[in-house]
Amino acid sequence: MTQVHRPVTAALWMGGSITGFCLVAIAGRALSTGLDTFEIMFYRSIVGVFLVVTLALATSQTADLRPRHLRTHVLRNLFHFAGQNLWLYALTLIPLAQLFALEFSYPILVALSAPFFLGERLPPRRLVAAAIGFAGILIVARPFGGTGLSIGLGAALLCAVGFAGAAVITKKLTSVTSVLAILFWLTVTQTLFGLVGAAFGGGPAWPAPGLWPWILAIGLGGLGAHLSLTKALSLAPASLVTPLDFLRLPLIGVVGMLWYGEALDLWVFIGGAIIFAANWLNISSEDSHPRPA
Repeated sequence: MTQVHRPVTAALWMGGSITGFCLVAIAGRALSTGLDTFEIMFYRSIVGVFLVVTLALATSQTADLRPRHLRTHVLRNLFHFAGQNLWLYALTLIPLAQLFALEFSYPILVALSAPFFLGERLPPRRLVAAAIGFAGILIVARPFGGTGLSIGLGAALLCAVGFAGAAVITKKLTSVTSVLAILFWLTVTQTLFGLVGAAFGGGPAWPAPGLWPWILAIGLGGLGAHLSLTKALSLAPASLVTPLDFLRLPLIGVVGMLWYGEALDLWVFIGGAIIFAANWLNISSEDSHPRPA
């Protein structure tokens, strides 16, 4: 059956996704003044559990929340939890635009690891895309510059590894379970991971009253961003959706300049554009080898 593409509707959903991801960054910075990354993940995930369960009840999909494929869920969410914690840590140390640009490198890591973990072929174009993407990463991070590779840059690079691992395992999970189930076990397991991590610091601190709106914002923003992105990908090809997702970089650059007084670094945008070009080349490589549904 031929899939009907709805690019305009997909673009509207991507607007929600971009807004959600930017809201997560703003809320994460606000919460970092009173909570550590484990505590932020703990409270964010509690909000997520409530939202996913409410959605399941409203759509009569509670059967999807049964405990199936738990080992795979836990492994996926360990990767995501590590990546998200590193992302939140880097959020407080480097400019927002630089963090977002380095985060965009994770699809390249997915493309390189897919032949080993998903049994996919590795055409030469993907290797070229990986090389281009690596050049873009070097331009953004500039590890050989005057300041070298800082802790914040290292955390941002490692968070991409965590997100790539989660993406590879997610691709396996989507063939055997629903998106709602993936989101439910993501929020449940990360609530537990956050609680265990916070326990090493004496347990999760009770947030100050002024932080609660930001906790709600980071929970709504994160879940809404992922749901919107998934919906957009169901309405249009990845080759159309991905360029829209890249708009996060200039938008968050403007947010960083206006909200936090961060300078707009031309090299970050040049490197980010090169990383985007590598992702585009990777997608076109996939589209040039269509497979039966």
